[in-house]
Amino acid sequence: MKNCRSPKPAADALAFLTVVIPARNEVDNIESAVRHVHLELKRHVVAHEIIVVDDGSTDDTWGKLGELQKTITQLNPIRNHGENGFGNAIIQGIDSAQGDAVVIMMADESDDYRDVLQYWTTLNQGWDCVFGSRFMKGGAVIDYPIIKLVLNRLFNWSIKLFFQIPLNDTTNAFKAYRMTALDGCRPFLSPHFNLTVELPLKAIVRGYSWTTIPTVWRNRRYGVAKLKIREMGSRYFFIVAYVWLEKYFSKGDYRKRQIESKPIEPSS
Repeated sequence: MKNCRSPKPAADALAFLTVVIPARNEVDNIESAVRHVHLELKRHVVAHEIIVVDDGSTDDTWGKLGELQKTITQLNPIRNHGENGFGNAIIQGIDSAQGDAVVIMMADESDDYRDVLQYWTTLNQGWDCVFGSRFMKGGAVIDYPIIKLVLNRLFNWSIKLFFQIPLNDTTNAFKAYRMTALDGCRPFLSPHFNLTVELPLKAIVRGYSWTTIPTVWRNRRYGVAKLKIREMGSRYFFIVAYVWLEKYFSKGDYRKRQIESKPIEPSS
């Protein structure tokens, strides 16, 4: 696990986890995604809810969620009745969350459900945020399209250089936050996939403690990827520039006001 160069973690213990999963036309994936993460958390006795936000699906994703809810009471499916968009769906999930911590993950099972427990465990060591990296020791990508991989590494390298931070996978959607950190990152500006960049960069710039863990990514088995690189390029650059300007010109107006504290010692 790679620790950041940032303030000592807050020491408040966590009691309840919310997993937020945005879903658009994921009828072939959503049941497996929900069941896997639910059983993993149940097996390790983690109190939790799973919020799946149906982001304007035109297939039977919503119907599948209704059937799942009959057997998984921790599932809370909601519909995004506003403007569709990956970021908007996540924001609606965060706004509906009952947990004191949130893990954001994909509906297509590209994220390994077993990593959710590692996020929860690491947050409970006292960190405000835990960011997954597919490109650190212990992480992996499987069947990643080569063009997307090259563009991913170039963009993440640029962010790392631009902000002078050790994080090498800022664009990874699979991340975890204490709710206090998410509230401190408001207002959210990104309605699309650029929210995956906005949240971690704001958290870092605003002084929330963070660390990195290795995660595994596998290409989806069913359906079509929703991220369109050509459409997202300018949106990513906009939010990066926005947060960079905040870092150097806001005079620290949005920074977390915190009392220095030690990380919680993991229980034996």
